[in-house]
Amino acid sequence: MIKHELTKEIRKLSDLLSLYQNAYYINNKPLVSDLEYDRLYDRLLILEQKNPDLVFPGSPSMRIGSDLAKDIPEVTHTIPVLSLDKGYSVESIRDWMDKTISRAGSNLSFVVEEKIDGVSIVLYYKNGILDLAATRGNGSVGNDITDNVRTIKSVPLRLTEAVDIVVRGEIFLPLAKFENLNSLQEIPFANPRNLTAGTLRRKKSIDVAAVPLDIFIYEGFLDKGDMSHIEILGYLKKLGFKVSDSLGVFSSFPDTISNINSSWFTGGFDSLSAYVEKQTKERPNLSYEIDGLVIKVNETDVRNSLGFTGHHPRWAIAYKFESPEGTTTIKGIDIQVGRTGRITPVARIVPVLIGGSTISNVTLHNQDYINLLELSIGDTVSVSKRGDVIPAVERVVDKNEKGNTVWQIPPFCPSCKDSLIKKGAHLFCNNPQCPDQIKAKIFFFLGKNQMDIDNFGPETADFLIEQNSINRIPDIYSFNYNSLEGATGFGSKKIKLITDGVSQSINQPYRRVLPSLGIPELGKKAVELLINAGFRDVDDLIQIALEKDIEKLVSIKGIGERTAEIVISEFSSKIILDLISDLKSAGLNFREEEVSDKDLLPQVFSDQIWCITGSFENFKPRSLAGDEITKRGGKTTTSVTGKTNHLLAGDSAGSKLTKAQNLGTNIVSENEFMEMLKING
Repeated sequence: MIKHELTKEIRKLSDLLSLYQNAYYINNKPLVSDLEYDRLYDRLLILEQKNPDLVFPGSPSMRIGSDLAKDIPEVTHTIPVLSLDKGYSVESIRDWMDKTISRAGSNLSFVVEEKIDGVSIVLYYKNGILDLAATRGNGSVGNDITDNVRTIKSVPLRLTEAVDIVVRGEIFLPLAKFENLNSLQEIPFANPRNLTAGTLRRKKSIDVAAVPLDIFIYEGFLDKGDMSHIEILGYLKKLGFKVSDSLGVFSSFPDTISNINSSWFTGGFDSLSAYVEKQTKERPNLSYEIDGLVIKVNETDVRNSLGFTGHHPRWAIAYKFESPEGTTTIKGIDIQVGRTGRITPVARIVPVLIGGSTISNVTLHNQDYINLLELSIGDTVSVSKRGDVIPAVERVVDKNEKGNTVWQIPPFCPSCKDSLIKKGAHLFCNNPQCPDQIKAKIFFFLGKNQMDIDNFGPETADFLIEQNSINRIPDIYSFNYNSLEGATGFGSKKIKLITDGVSQSINQPYRRVLPSLGIPELGKKAVELLINAGFRDVDDLIQIALEKDIEKLVSIKGIGERTAEIVISEFSSKIILDLISDLKSAGLNFREEEVSDKDLLPQVFSDQIWCITGSFENFKPRSLAGDEITKRGGKTTTSVTGKTNHLLAGDSAGSKLTKAQNLGTNIVSENEFMEMLKING
């Protein structure tokens, strides 16, 4: 094929794929099948790899990312990238609007947008091609993360017009995607924003490409002074940017406002309070997190006259949904050692009541987090419940008066005294015989989301470990529990309940046993992928490790190189092989039986998300109810959110039942659930 024809074909493929990406990721209206898209994409990659000099700027192939590690250089912004002033009530927002109208000396309209809880980004385009993507930084200087941002499929690499333009937006991770990714983490991220921020700062863009980040664009800077803000948003959408459909426009003359998007709300100032209340109520049902609303002057020419302070624009303000917060003091910092040896500092604080619960311990994640806060023992801090669930230190309110400096993680493991090693942002104890690691592995194995052994709670496990009755996971199945007769708290009834629970757990399926071993990267999702790919026996994985056939694992969709390397390493380890051998001898399942067509259950729970809470008569442990849901195509989650379809509520359902009632989630009793199972196999 001559060069002219190659150029023509590459250009055509680039244009088609850009069109299809825009339709799928921005407009949610796919134009072709996945198969057809993949065929065209593969063809483009082949042509570009053979002819690198013919790659067009903004080619869809840039979504792949690179495996080259890069430092994060700094760049200077050409626009002011400031924070926002804040208000915490509708009354304070109305006061600000009245003062702004008075200062402008003319009637104004105001736009109300969702304040996405993500990572702020500035995108610079030259001749319609993405040239630079930079973090907000300090407002004047940000970090260049262009290669990472190019991997985000909803970020246009090439606009529909060859314009020079700067836009601001918010990169975020949808809640459903966050829950899936977070379930694979040894120590879960506190919220989607933290995971998003960490992802965007990775040194290899190929790692960023594996995380399904998304974006909303909310501001455009271009030489069109006669356009209002909502007209600019309409123009940005025309250029190919993803703009939120959730927006309200308010003024004293609502009938004269051109409603560019039919889903946008327009009304008078008297309807603002009802609109804010509606947005607040709908917040739990969104597929992404917001932490407030942003109110902006719609008339861009007036914005110029209003100007800026050193901190924020005078033409915009944020209405904040406040997370419950409390002020307390850091009493001390302890070190926890996880099952993989990961070191996590935990602050002990003066107990403080936040959002209806008393908080006395707060995770500090790692040394970088402590350095960022400049945190010392004795400091007075503000603690919040992020997402109304996870406690976090937000900031230092007052420094201690004892002269304590920023606290540092000691260089030795607090349990075994081995030297710590650094991997990424975290420190690890590399001693597999570390007592705290072994204890954490046992606790993980027994957990509700793992083997879920009935009547074998943390207190029982802790007692047996302290007594040296259980020193490793297989001891759970070999220990003579009758020998506990007479020990404080261990009557014959309790001993029978424990032994019955241990005996019943032997029947747990392979897809539950394998992730319970606590092998890094081998959570439930990864194990499902391996089983579905034909690795239905643990011996299959041992053989793969023996052959070091990493390519066979990487060929499985959803199994990355890191996971494949860990599988090879772990299933070559004598410690893991001995563990599997001993558990096999105890009778645990390490093979998933083939399911014939006649055994398949109707997938009546397909695309449904269930949460399970309380205790049940027919499901002991209650994870057995979760197995019935997944066998019928459903998914289970540990918390009730706006995405949850059903709450299966047993006795003593507690706070999850209350939240489900407030959200209008369908609540299913045990009897109703049993009837569902009878009807559907």
